[in-house]
Amino acid sequence: MKPLAPVEFPPEVEQTWRRARRLEWITLGYLASAACLLYVTMGTSQAMRTSFYEDVISLVPAAAFLVGTSIARRRADPTWPYGTHRATSIAHLVAAIALCGMGLFLLAEAAMKVFTGEKPTIGGMTIMGTVVWAGWPMLGALLYSSVPSFILGRMKLRLAPKLHDKVLHADAGMMRADWMAESATAVGVIGTGFGLWWLDPAAAALVSLSILRDGLANLRTAVTDLADRRPRRADDTEWEPWPERLREMLLKLDWVQAAEVRMREAGHIFLADVLVVPRPGTPDLVARIAEAAESARQLNWRVHEVTIMPVERIPD
Repeated sequence: MKPLAPVEFPPEVEQTWRRARRLEWITLGYLASAACLLYVTMGTSQAMRTSFYEDVISLVPAAAFLVGTSIARRRADPTWPYGTHRATSIAHLVAAIALCGMGLFLLAEAAMKVFTGEKPTIGGMTIMGTVVWAGWPMLGALLYSSVPSFILGRMKLRLAPKLHDKVLHADAGMMRADWMAESATAVGVIGTGFGLWWLDPAAAALVSLSILRDGLANLRTAVTDLADRRPRRADDTEWEPWPERLREMLLKLDWVQAAEVRMREAGHIFLADVLVVPRPGTPDLVARIAEAAESARQLNWRVHEVTIMPVERIPD
């Protein structure tokens, strides 16, 4: 069984890939430190507890990207003739399931706090011999957790379309939204300080809904990609244009009478099956098909393999 040819990223994409991996390693270290700080300062606040778990679960997309992209770039072999490119889609699915599970758990926990009427309290704590309101360290931890997340998220969001990695895009979107979640948590902490205890579980529920929304959106994308849906862009806003562009290219060839393209996504790359109706009397058909397949691969680095099948007519 002949395996796929190795995938070689263009130099600019290779540079983007390496930069994205560096950002994810930075993210893992930063989120681990932010989670530790939130854990130390959270006290009895449900909103702070939810923010802590949010930072912990945010480690999953970053780790999934690092593992998935490492596996996806392995060379195809007779055991894996199509390669392991779908490892990125599996990593996306794992991250989405983790987000959904944590979002549901935290939402249920916040709802229980409201229904039972359990009132959180934020007292004082001693820092270097001075008693201060415990809310100040909480707010400081939230600031430390939110600002770098916003910056890292914007940086990853610029890289995701260039690499076309949906795990990276999901991670970027979640990190960019972190500052909103931390802001809601800060409102809950301040509200508790003023005696508005219900603001704390309300903020926790808001953060939980944000996590659950991100998880469901990414779960839908991951499942449909694994089910060989027509390729969509990394941000899931529109269809990829390459099936139409490939068909247009083929129809411009003087020996092609009709053509139809079926394309599927395998991680970072596309695999295309093409039906063409040659014009009667076309000479050197095999050579022309090979030339057309090579021209198709030149359209974009992601159009990795194109199989062209000549037929008498294209079925309805």
